[in-house]
Amino acid sequence: MPEPKWRMTGRPGNQRAYLWIMGTCVVLIVLAWFVVRLFSVPAAIGMSAVAAVLPPIAAIVANNRQD
Repeated sequence: MPEPKWRMTGRPGNQRAYLWIMGTCVVLIVLAWFVVRLFSVPAAIGMSAVAAVLPPIAAIVANNRQD
């Protein structure tokens, strides 16, 4: 059976950190757009801004190699 091309490589700790950061990003977006905006639009905008910064950080963490 051939190896899947989508398999993540690298250290398991980096993969776990990537998934936690991206999961946090998704939770922030969902909460900001569907819950927080009903009470405070500026807070929802702030949460969305933080969520927009997280994916590049997650990519840096996932690609960090400490050999």
